[in-house]
Amino acid sequence: MPVTVVVGGQFGSEGKGKVAYEIARRTKAAAAVRVGGPNSGHTVVGPDGNKVIFRQLPTAALLPNVICVLPAGSYIDKEVLFRELRMTGLDSSRLLIDPNAVVVSDLERGEEQARLLGQKIGSTLTGTGAAVSRRVNRLGDICLAQHDPQLDSFVQPAVPAMRSILERRKRIIIEGTQGFGLSVLHSPYYPYTTSRDTTAASFVSEAGLSPVDVDDIVLVIRAFPIRVGGNSGPLPKEISWSILTEESGSKVDLTEFTSVTKRERRVARFDPEVVRQAIACNNPTTIVLNHVDYVDASCGTGMVLTKRAAKFIKDVEQAIGSRVTQVGIGPDSLIDRRVFEELVRR
Repeated sequence: MPVTVVVGGQFGSEGKGKVAYEIARRTKAAAAVRVGGPNSGHTVVGPDGNKVIFRQLPTAALLPNVICVLPAGSYIDKEVLFRELRMTGLDSSRLLIDPNAVVVSDLERGEEQARLLGQKIGSTLTGTGAAVSRRVNRLGDICLAQHDPQLDSFVQPAVPAMRSILERRKRIIIEGTQGFGLSVLHSPYYPYTTSRDTTAASFVSEAGLSPVDVDDIVLVIRAFPIRVGGNSGPLPKEISWSILTEESGSKVDLTEFTSVTKRERRVARFDPEVVRQAIACNNPTTIVLNHVDYVDASCGTGMVLTKRAAKFIKDVEQAIGSRVTQVGIGPDSLIDRRVFEELVRR
């Protein structure tokens, strides 16, 4: 069946939102699914050229005629959701929320703050992890979407709707969150993880689809991996943003801030180990390498691949033992391999 799953291969912020949007656009996808909760922000440049950050909706919400799905495995902050609905103009004809999706409340946010999770593990304190825990405890004290009157017009069983789309051979994009190195099950850095598994298999399960529906798994990585600021866990080969800015030749400071907490991110040189583990667990059909303009800033300004950048890509491929299929050299660029090989030859 035509299902694409987009996953991160490092510690999040690999550019999954941009990639999911572009795949949905190119394939004329009928539906886009956003799993997880509001504890991660996905950035995309829309058709009007403006940069938009989504924490709840899939980035394909900016495309016309795409049905957006928040499945049973999603966690909803209503304030964030309604803000994004106002921004996109989506109504109940284009947003479907499964009855078993969880609504995150002040109770869960307060619980994470009281446990000092921000200081201890770099949590974003959105309440997502506490909501996951409360759901698993099965004490009946969690709010489901089907019980929230404010969501009534959007609530509809997601699985039958998605199955109907697949039976018509229309593509569905599952937009995963965070990255493999943050998986609560598979990360080598537990407990410095998120509250969920972050592999393709888990995202498919959260969406309510079958593994045999999937024909495309897209692993997204970045040239210089990041982690959120503070005590967020190990980051091999960590460097400073000033070093990266200088080495890239960028005329502007490359320092990044998290889209949810606005904290300065930590950054490191490319480390193949976590990516190799992500490849082993996800068995991707496509690998996207983003932020290649951080290797050589002239790639971004001239929208070309320099020999320096091409060598970096080759070195990455050798280190991870897999072929890079697409390259990103800016916030809204995604270049297929055959195209960038032509660019290098010139």
